[in-house]
Amino acid sequence: MKEIKEVVTLLEEKKYQQAGKLLRKLQKEHPENLLIQLYIGQWCEETNNLKLAEKFYRKLLKDATNPQVVIKARQGLQRIENIEKNRQQQAIAVAKSNPENTEPGLLIIEPINQENKQEAINNFARIMKIDPYSAKMQLQNRGWRIYRIGAIGELKVYGEEMLQANIPVFWAKISDIKKIHIFRVQYFESISPEANIVCLNEQEQMGSLNFNWSEIAVKVEGLLPIFMDAMDYDPRRRSQKIRHKKMTQDYANILDLHLPSRGSIIRFCDQSYQYQKGIGFTIETEEQSLLIPQITNRSKWNNLVNIIDQRLDKVQVWSDFTAFGEVTSRDYTQLLSRLKSHVDIPRKVETMWDSAFQLYSSLVFLKN
Repeated sequence: MKEIKEVVTLLEEKKYQQAGKLLRKLQKEHPENLLIQLYIGQWCEETNNLKLAEKFYRKLLKDATNPQVVIKARQGLQRIENIEKNRQQQAIAVAKSNPENTEPGLLIIEPINQENKQEAINNFARIMKIDPYSAKMQLQNRGWRIYRIGAIGELKVYGEEMLQANIPVFWAKISDIKKIHIFRVQYFESISPEANIVCLNEQEQMGSLNFNWSEIAVKVEGLLPIFMDAMDYDPRRRSQKIRHKKMTQDYANILDLHLPSRGSIIRFCDQSYQYQKGIGFTIETEEQSLLIPQITNRSKWNNLVNIIDQRLDKVQVWSDFTAFGEVTSRDYTQLLSRLKSHVDIPRKVETMWDSAFQLYSSLVFLKN
């Protein structure tokens, strides 16, 4: 076809405007011609529209039977990969040249929309230079996942590329996580119109803190497993040896209230709240004020949370900690061991779940 030869000449002479005009005409006249689609991909590549070029090349790999078209499509994809790799490496090098960007940080992947998951998998594989199966294993439908720990400048480069590809991620410095003040509530001295709490700070100093309920921007709820050592026989029955097994005995309730204007988190825990001190609680309805029987710590905790919820009914709630905690407490023990948990739960069996909640709540704080 004479016009295709003309397109090739125009591309070689870098006359991209004329080549584009002719290719649009040919595409309209011959929409099924794969050779025309190949040169459209090449035109997109040379005019720096790499995403569209990649789309054309990948479609050709699926549809084309002509070996020459397939070879040229593969070569086009390889060129695009090399271009993106070089850009990425240059961006990382520039980022690392700033000493602030060498600080350690975390890159967090958020849940992927199921409708766009396949596209997200392909983009993630391309950005991180991994195979699609590995990319699929890293992306999930619910909860957050720590994807990488490293220099914050490098993580930011990857993160910005992912955001451009509609993959929801965010990143945070570990030093910023450690800067957040944590106040562990012992009891309420007053709750209205302002709240006054008696609490412990990070240095284990007891004091009081006043805050207005309107200062609270976010609530973070979590359940922390309490483990016990159990004894069990070998299930294979080859011996009568007793083995030790860690089992979940109960769960501790924890609630964080975020005060972003003060860079602080107020933390309540049902295992450490001193119910016998401070004020009692009532639930006020439109019809009556009902005193809740406070028989067990669980009912006392529920009563306390209900009172807090009444004053924060429009505040955003984060309550999907469990999925994050399961993976993080297992796979990131070295990171968690460097974070003080600020959780007062008497434990017989050590666990990383407390530090995982500290990390989760801090990440919510920084993201918001």
